[in-house]
Amino acid sequence: MATTVETAYTRRARYFSSADGFNIKRPRIPAHTFLAERDRAFAPAAPTGLIQLDLSGALEIEFPATTPLILARYAVIRAGETLPTAFAASGQIYHVIAGAGDTSWGGDTLAWDEGDIFCLPGAAAAVHAAGARDCLLYVVTNEPELAFERLEPPAAGRAPIEPVHYPADEIRRQLDRIHALPPEQTMVGKAVNFTTAAFEARRTVLPSFTLAMNSLRPGESQRAHRHNAIAVTLPVEGRRCYSMIDGARVDWQRHAVMITPPADMHSHHNEGDEMALFLIVQDGGLHYHTRTMGFSFT
Repeated sequence: MATTVETAYTRRARYFSSADGFNIKRPRIPAHTFLAERDRAFAPAAPTGLIQLDLSGALEIEFPATTPLILARYAVIRAGETLPTAFAASGQIYHVIAGAGDTSWGGDTLAWDEGDIFCLPGAAAAVHAAGARDCLLYVVTNEPELAFERLEPPAAGRAPIEPVHYPADEIRRQLDRIHALPPEQTMVGKAVNFTTAAFEARRTVLPSFTLAMNSLRPGESQRAHRHNAIAVTLPVEGRRCYSMIDGARVDWQRHAVMITPPADMHSHHNEGDEMALFLIVQDGGLHYHTRTMGFSFT
């Protein structure tokens, strides 16, 4: 057998036994609530700017990340001020927690109001302008997904999504329609799933992300279930609501983002006297694509 000649390329090679093929250790994704970040965003003295919901340290990830593929933020915009953003992502998801204003990018402008949801292509450098009131936006991107592979955002006109706007009154109308369905059609929950004309067959909002406004009537509970997609949840409305995650109770704090770890059994409960609404982003599109969603009631 010929002797291997050592080169710069062979020196990079490493070899492991198949006995070590499945023992790679990574920190567990925690069931976490971003309460401190919520309080910073709602503080009266909070300046215009972005507040990252970053668990990269706990996850041992070398770039900002809420979960391995998702990065969420609060965007504070004081009345009459503007906030420029440019994210290394393929798509951007926004929910208007408070206030009204508009977002401009590439010569286009979209006006938004409280309760609205809108999405932009990831490469879009945008300027968000508050109107006469202070504004607070919730922003979610797939920056960690691109950072993991050291990918660049898609060039202008090449992003997988086009700008889309879901007004608050239409979201409510769609929820009312779902609540009028027979019980056998809503066994897994009463939620509006958001998609676009381009992704209608996939029923996702980005190629790798799903987005849904879930709901619970007063006194209602959502049956315990599990799935491999991580859930990043923003409680929008409701009092005396909580989730059971892997046997532990997690009380909802309004507008404090929560993480439900993958594959953990979990259920949602509304013990209050008003409708509960909670906006959920999941890396579900990825699991649908790879056939690994693993949804189960057991």
